[in-house]
Amino acid sequence: MAGKVLKHDDEWRAQLSPEAYRVTRRKGTERPFTNDNFPKQPGKFHCVCCGTALFDMAHKFDSGTGWPSFWQPAADSAVAENEDRSWFMRRTEVVCAACDAHLGHVFPDGPRPTGLRYCINGVALSFEPE
Repeated sequence: MAGKVLKHDDEWRAQLSPEAYRVTRRKGTERPFTNDNFPKQPGKFHCVCCGTALFDMAHKFDSGTGWPSFWQPAADSAVAENEDRSWFMRRTEVVCAACDAHLGHVFPDGPRPTGLRYCINGVALSFEPE
């Protein structure tokens, strides 16, 4: 990776929709079943903040949770994980490795081959078809 994408808070706010800003820069969560209407074709999901390729359509599955779910990132270096102890829970937060945008959380209840479920806010993603 070339280096961290650093912007002042005002720059992020000007670049993003209010909902994308709230989720990605303020660690929010969108309502379920609101932003998982991406095309069902080959392609990549990118960070809405910096454009980094994060997930591949080939790794997407329907978890029934109402958020886009993937069993692995496009590359191990695309995302980073942090311990999240908010809301009296212990979870693993997933962020964009390039710009630290909050994407969602990863859980150990996904399908094979990884057994992981990257539960990602759809507003944090943009889709680029192949």
